[in-house]
Amino acid sequence: MAIATVNPATGETLKTFTPHSDAQIQQKLEAAHQYWLTHRYDSFEQRADLMRASADFLERDVDRAAELLTTEMGKTLASAQAEVRKCVEGMRFYADRAAEFLADEPLGDPSVVGARRALGRYQPMGVVLAVMPWNFPLWQVMRFAAPALMAGNAALLKHASNVPQSALYLEEVFRRGGFPEGSFQTLLIPSRTVESVLRDTRVAAATLTGSEPAGRSVAAICGDVVKHTVMELGGSDAFVVMPSADLDGAVAAAVEGRTRNNGQSCICAKRFIVHTDVYDAFTQDFVSRMSALTVGDPFDPATDVGPLATEQGRRDIEELVDDAREAGADILCGGEQPDVPGWFYPPTVVAGITPEMRLYLEEAFGPVASLYRAADIDEALEIANATPFGLGSNAWTEDAAEQERFITDLEAGMVFINGVTVSDPNIPFGGVKRSGYGRELSAQGIREFCNLKTVWVAA
Repeated sequence: MAIATVNPATGETLKTFTPHSDAQIQQKLEAAHQYWLTHRYDSFEQRADLMRASADFLERDVDRAAELLTTEMGKTLASAQAEVRKCVEGMRFYADRAAEFLADEPLGDPSVVGARRALGRYQPMGVVLAVMPWNFPLWQVMRFAAPALMAGNAALLKHASNVPQSALYLEEVFRRGGFPEGSFQTLLIPSRTVESVLRDTRVAAATLTGSEPAGRSVAAICGDVVKHTVMELGGSDAFVVMPSADLDGAVAAAVEGRTRNNGQSCICAKRFIVHTDVYDAFTQDFVSRMSALTVGDPFDPATDVGPLATEQGRRDIEELVDDAREAGADILCGGEQPDVPGWFYPPTVVAGITPEMRLYLEEAFGPVASLYRAADIDEALEIANATPFGLGSNAWTEDAAEQERFITDLEAGMVFINGVTVSDPNIPFGGVKRSGYGRELSAQGIREFCNLKTVWVAA
């Protein structure tokens, strides 16, 4: 795939980029390594000043940054502005809390282990390579970069090939904030070059957000050279609705959860599992609201859903819906590609899903909702867990016993009761099963790329 900005609303190639040469890659690797060697013992106060200055620049530049996101991957302008502001929030969160999150941890009673002093100390690992996707071009990177830099690591970014300007813009953000050379750098490289970077001895660890095949590849390479990794892969989140739920609130959240970011988010609700007692009422309202959404130019304030980011992405969604249709599923709304330029696909609701259909197990990365009827909580959980993924999940019920059952038995890294799954600096983010391992955000996220060193001082 060429490294290029292609407007998904028109299909027009706006700008192409030449990949970095081997010499340029080596130069960047050495700059990152030297930054880490020189600055790993800088104080948290020094790093926080730079992070806050970078956040201030981004906050002032929100309109330019948002326009870039909308141009490169097609999210609505309002959504892009919200993403930029979320990055600012995340940067300030870690600037304010890194010292607390990485403070020395006393290890119980030192005398028990024959010591005068015993503690755990968090120290940065070194150069970390981030392999990132296009769906949240700034936020997806920032939730790695802000904690990694505040911990004292150096960051290298291999971004998706369709958002090169966003990738280079991130370099500008940290440079304008005063971070030294080598602290954060973008590598304009094709996927085939990632392995050589991962195997370089100057790279200490890697994090990847993306597809399962990409995650398996990076994890295998890092496993071969024994390097730490964090993986956030696909998701096919369940959204369960029980009879006691606030039905109007659940439907509104279902529409938001399925169409956020044009339906292109790992934590979008994708499989809607509704108790039979409220199935008909939920379905009628859900289909009505999904049908009423406006699809169009992402720069138009009236637009609810913009184009999919890539032509291949739309093709994948079409194939999933067509497969379900041919196997007997009911298309309750949408399901037909509009005859307009660009990579648009309408909000779609598919019912009557069976295990033989691809939609039953595969992730639909676009505004397509799968609808299931469940006889009781046991069947709802069976359907919810019948997926290889386990990222986020949602359950709507006012019954305390049911809430506890979902919290305990949903196979997911995150369970949201009566709310939509979100990524937020304050809470850990990550999955189980084929959705990956490790955690981003909160205290756990900054500690992922630190060595927890045990310190024992004799009595």
